[in-house]
Amino acid sequence: PKLRRVLSTPSSHWNRPPLHHRSASIYLCADRYLSTSTQHNDDDEGSAFTPPSLPVTSFTEEENLIRDNVRSFAQNELKPLVRQMEENKQLDTSLITQLFHNGFMSLEIPEEHHGADLSFTSACITIEEISRVDPSVSLMVDVHNTLVVNAIRFWGSKYLQSKYLPLLATERIGAFCLSEAQAGSDAFALRTSATLSEDGSYYTLNGTKLWISSAREAGVFLVFANVDFSKSYKGITAFVIDAHAEGVIVGKPESKLGLEASSTCPVTFDNVKVDADHVLGEVGEGYKYCIQILNEGRIGIAAQQLGIAKGCFDVVMPYLNERSQFGQKLAQMPVMQQQYAQAYTELHAAEVMIYNACRLKENGMSFVAEASMCKLYASQVAERIASKSIEWLGGNGFTKDLLVEKFYRDCKVGSIYEGTSNIQLQTIAKIVNREYES
Repeated sequence: PKLRRVLSTPSSHWNRPPLHHRSASIYLCADRYLSTSTQHNDDDEGSAFTPPSLPVTSFTEEENLIRDNVRSFAQNELKPLVRQMEENKQLDTSLITQLFHNGFMSLEIPEEHHGADLSFTSACITIEEISRVDPSVSLMVDVHNTLVVNAIRFWGSKYLQSKYLPLLATERIGAFCLSEAQAGSDAFALRTSATLSEDGSYYTLNGTKLWISSAREAGVFLVFANVDFSKSYKGITAFVIDAHAEGVIVGKPESKLGLEASSTCPVTFDNVKVDADHVLGEVGEGYKYCIQILNEGRIGIAAQQLGIAKGCFDVVMPYLNERSQFGQKLAQMPVMQQQYAQAYTELHAAEVMIYNACRLKENGMSFVAEASMCKLYASQVAERIASKSIEWLGGNGFTKDLLVEKFYRDCKVGSIYEGTSNIQLQTIAKIVNREYES
């Protein structure tokens, strides 16, 4: 891994970001890894090393350190705030600060831009572990890292990268602005316009986006608008916009079934002037970037759903081992064993699909079908397990004393956002049929 090579360099030569920019928890993992790893051997500088093939659910030492670190944070810092944030329908500002401080908002950002420079798998592990406690928080971490940050990393100019990646690593939340009233699953039917000035120095954006996650907290918007409707979807262009630019209006948060602490708002662009150098990539290529980045984002959403399912087990299994009826622990009753064994098998299958998709992506292999399949299946599994968990907990499961009822409400949107289940099935069907077409 990249981080392994960085950490094999003696620490005195490792040019870390200044302390106030450093991601405390992520760098703690780095320090721990450095202290336990084998020292670099200059004789091996030119040798070719092929790592052994491992099961997709076997993680590197670095990834396991990340998991342990995020899990500790979620249990000790996040969990005490979950119900309060849900009641307030707002994320705690001090928690957001901690997310940045611990490096969870800069997972794949390069070190030169004050990031942790970790793998996509590490990002999904982070999303999964936070979701085991509060999916509202993991949604913000997911969209920020897998959609906004990665889009700027992949297609942003050197100027955009140097301007925005350090901010996104240390203080500003990113939001992804695609959906509109008439452009949901048919995303390319968007009507937000971008008109080029006569001198070509800036664009003027007009339109309204809907269902924008983290809109209230965001400092940076990645916005898709059409520069030439005569070209249909080939006029769609991506823009990086400061959330506080003149003419940007964030509306009232939606009242939702779940993910209540996460703000979901309309965002209106009223004659917003955007410098031409804030175009992401090439003009008219936004539709390509959108498709490609959402393929990655779907794996992140699948990781969120996996975390929800595991969070349910974290609550249910201790209860089943404590609660007795008819002189027997519930966990020992064959009728219960059959149910939670089946559920855990499905959970494991979803986990294998998710991290297989991660490894395919990291190795530059096609993962479009796998991304759709893992999002589709993980959302189904999370919903089934959350529902069953409420039943297994009896009357306690129907109260707000335990987190399972929240998981049940939070998971439902997994079959809707970043591509509905029907869209995932359509994508999978096209790829399957292509293999059998004559």
